[in-house]
Amino acid sequence: MGTTTTPASTTTTTLRRPFLRRARAVSGAAAAVMLSLSLTAKIPAQAPAQNPAQEPTPTLSLPAFTGFAHPDPEGVRRRNNGTVEHCDGQLIFYVDFAATGKLQLALERSAGPAGELRATVISQQATDGKGPSTTTRLPACKSDETAELGMVTVAEAGYHRIVLERTDGGALRNLRALRLSGPATVGAHATLVERRNAASVHLGYPVDKAKEDDIEWFYCEVTPRTDPLWTYYMATGWHRGYFGMQVNSKTERRLIFSVWDAGNEGVDRKKVAADDLVQLIAKGKDVVADSFGNEGTGGHSHLVHDWQLGETFRFLMHAKPEGDHTTYTGWFWFAAEKQWGLIASFRAPKDGKRLRGLYSFNENFSGSNGDLQRDCEFGNVWTRTSSGEWLAMRTAKFTHDGTGKSDRLDRCGGVRGNAFYLQNGGFVKPPKDAAMRGGTPIAATGKQGEHPADAELPAPPQRGESPR
Repeated sequence: MGTTTTPASTTTTTLRRPFLRRARAVSGAAAAVMLSLSLTAKIPAQAPAQNPAQEPTPTLSLPAFTGFAHPDPEGVRRRNNGTVEHCDGQLIFYVDFAATGKLQLALERSAGPAGELRATVISQQATDGKGPSTTTRLPACKSDETAELGMVTVAEAGYHRIVLERTDGGALRNLRALRLSGPATVGAHATLVERRNAASVHLGYPVDKAKEDDIEWFYCEVTPRTDPLWTYYMATGWHRGYFGMQVNSKTERRLIFSVWDAGNEGVDRKKVAADDLVQLIAKGKDVVADSFGNEGTGGHSHLVHDWQLGETFRFLMHAKPEGDHTTYTGWFWFAAEKQWGLIASFRAPKDGKRLRGLYSFNENFSGSNGDLQRDCEFGNVWTRTSSGEWLAMRTAKFTHDGTGKSDRLDRCGGVRGNAFYLQNGGFVKPPKDAAMRGGTPIAATGKQGEHPADAELPAPPQRGESPR
């Protein structure tokens, strides 16, 4: 099919630069500045047309590099100009349709081979994974062209995936954008940025002001409900570090505990002054301890541990101030051994405080499979003061990162049974009672579980390796 022309896009685009803090995938935690774009298709205001048939229709143009590759999320080559040079299998785009009706599909591409292309539009609510499709024979081309793919009907509002694939199973090549037009695009929302991570979502646990500077222990139980690759469920975070569990690869899972250095170096730990460096005091059996950079700097530790979906895991944090330093120690409950096991203990300079700014979060730390949903429960959350008083954390504040502000709206938090939960990714609508707006308070109303007995609390280690 030859080159065609279509009405110019009438969408409005808003540019924002939110600040994003995210946990480091393998060796630490981070702060990164991300560019965030959000697009909502709108029909521009104009004088009434004499001939309604000639009124322009809204157009939504999705840069090719916003698509997700399947079945291998890494089986794609992208360029910063928005194009996809090569994609094995399927390239999938996600759109939240506010309206129903006809949807015209067109593909913008550059030099590419001839082949038959199929486009299928599937509601995320469809349990059978089926939807209307159109198949087009594309000729070989040596320069930019826009090829009409055909028209389908969007029968219900909500998230849909648009699947592009060659009918012969060959690779997609040199795609520039997928262009949508027609009545179904009115009010439609899609993400235009290359970042394909799901938005990060958090629970902040407020502590009574009279006691917020006196929290010595922090306890949380975590129950993962999904476990996609490149997921981090962080249990016990505080102003100086974080402690949680990660799906690190297809064959490896980890427990990760890290503490930030003092100072403001964000990239190279070699540039951090000696008196700003976090020092390792002790680590548990088989724990790897080193350092991290590029997203802040600090001391990192991890233990390869094959945690399983649906089980509940216990995390425990301790803070011991010593002058202008604080020693932070993290333990994990090994159920099979029925005991707390040390992960690591780090001495943080220029601190001298106990645990502050308590929080948990869900993170998709690699930008290839943010179309998969992450779901985790954080329950039976307790803190203990230095005088021995246990405080039940029954309220939390839901927040999200900058990506969740306008790009990725498939994120929420709430209460499920006795626990808080966080969901991110999946391109699905949140439950009706979920918290969506950043800063929304959440209250747990179910029966609170038991905190660890005082006699069960482990003693902070001395310098050197400490086996379980």
